[in-house]
Amino acid sequence: MSSRISTAPVDARLTARLPNGRQPQLMHQRLESLLFLHWRVPPDLIQQTLPPSLVVDTFNGDAYLGITPFFMLNVRPIGLPPLPWLSLFQELNVRTYVFDKDGIPGVWFYSLSCNRLTAMIGARVFAGLPYVLAEMKGTRADWIEYECRRSNSRDTAHYQYRAAGPGRESTLDSLEFFLLERYYLFAYRPAIHSLFRSQITHAPYLYRDVEVPQLSRIPARLDGFTDLDESPDHVCMCDGFDVKIFAQEKVN
Repeated sequence: MSSRISTAPVDARLTARLPNGRQPQLMHQRLESLLFLHWRVPPDLIQQTLPPSLVVDTFNGDAYLGITPFFMLNVRPIGLPPLPWLSLFQELNVRTYVFDKDGIPGVWFYSLSCNRLTAMIGARVFAGLPYVLAEMKGTRADWIEYECRRSNSRDTAHYQYRAAGPGRESTLDSLEFFLLERYYLFAYRPAIHSLFRSQITHAPYLYRDVEVPQLSRIPARLDGFTDLDESPDHVCMCDGFDVKIFAQEKVN
């Protein structure tokens, strides 16, 4: 195992919950009906996919790859009301967990699929995040039904899920705390060879057990992860929360 592969300390993730005060808030949004599907992946494999200055974060020696479909509501810049053509859409991301040279833990995205062209262009141009346009459908009743097909793919990912049991906050030594309690997003801009991070803040996750009779590994396969087991190693969901998004700062 590479000497670069280690675990960010718990206190670093606790500190990250609080706004650092260095950057202004830019956006507000609400996330709802989040499904978290996670697979254990060899840390060295993840490390090979990361840009310079990021280190794969591990839990008990394992790295994790996640697929997370959810619904975005009330997406808007600070000072503006929600707009019909911008503020409501679906998103599905493929992600892993990392920390930077300063020891700050966060999320590294392999892709973020969404069905709103304006959101995709804005996030790619202004945040450097790997958004891709997708055809997406979703309904929320007793069961949540969710579909995602990227514009460059013929394959549709289907998900069906519903919560089972009450919401609860993760304990500090738990896998749920490691996976969910992430308050920084990283983006790499290859044109200028620079890594950026942006902070988000929200109430701590109240995660729930979840029934998932149908899921798909297609988004991860499209991002190069072709050897995932049929069943995830961990599943949970969250009903939703409001999020504040702060301006990026350059890491290096």
